[in-house]
Amino acid sequence: HVQLVESGGGSVQAGGSLRLSCTGSGDGIAVRDMGWFRQVPGREREGVATISGGGSITYADSVKGRFTISRDGGKNTVYLQMNRLNPDDSGVYYCAGDRRYGAWYQGSQYSYWGRGTQVTVS
Repeated sequence: HVQLVESGGGSVQAGGSLRLSCTGSGDGIAVRDMGWFRQVPGREREGVATISGGGSITYADSVKGRFTISRDGGKNTVYLQMNRLNPDDSGVYYCAGDRRYGAWYQGSQYSYWGRGTQVTVS
């Protein structure tokens, strides 16, 4: 049974930084296609960034140049470094794993999800 656990969320002032971590249990999940999503109340879950098993990376336009996704296969962990945060980046951030087919920003394509970590930018 695969589990994904996010950590690293918190409250930060605009312009600050946070680093989120997503650690997977079982069967090298973090070396598969992984994604970060975020959601705010009343809005659909939004794809933020993805890293494929081969290392290809894609970002949402809203975070390009500010966020960096990376992985440490040995630790079964995927990271999201978030710099120059602004209030629009606030939300619950979710880690998603093992994308099947379709667009990386479609949450329905992922087999596994973490429970999320709150990010608040004021």
